[in-house]
Amino acid sequence: MKRVVASTVVMLAVALTVAGCGRHSQKDGWITLIDGNAGMENWSVSGSSANWRAEDGAIQADKTTGKGASVLVSQRSFRDLEIYAEFWASDDTNSGIYLRAPDPNKVNTASGAFEVQIWDKNPNPKYSTGSLVNVVEVQPIYKAGGRWNTYEITAKGSEIIVKLNGVVTATTREAKTHEGRIGLQFNGGPIKFRKLLVREL
Repeated sequence: MKRVVASTVVMLAVALTVAGCGRHSQKDGWITLIDGNAGMENWSVSGSSANWRAEDGAIQADKTTGKGASVLVSQRSFRDLEIYAEFWASDDTNSGIYLRAPDPNKVNTASGAFEVQIWDKNPNPKYSTGSLVNVVEVQPIYKAGGRWNTYEITAKGSEIIVKLNGVVTATTREAKTHEGRIGLQFNGGPIKFRKLLVREL
């Protein structure tokens, strides 16, 4: 009986993985920017000298020799898009995913970019993990530390929708519409991205 249950669990896990891959296939317009260790060539580094690297099946950073945030900036610009990302963070990680960053040399919210937050211990809890920084607060407070998580982000016109692990955590219909880069932030604590796919809308 135990063998049957174990076999069923394994088959279910495989089926879900295959279904997830099929949901984001190239034939449906998805562009792969990170796939395990692959994808560093799709990004440039802006900001302090963090140790962004491909290692152990993910693009990651956990140290810096400078002050302030370091951001991996996509080589391509996007306007209306969907993002699917798989990430791992610790409890004290300060990170995030930027979208529509108009200046690749200044990827932050002050420049007009939107930041989907990854920061469980933000001193300002309303802009912790799952929020759109300075745009949409989170309630209840969500946690991502210590495990793999998914973000599904849709930006179409003035509407932005954020899903963390399948749950909608932030929405707005008042976003500024412009074209810009995607950014992956390191601002303290380890952060890993093992999948990042984009589809233009």
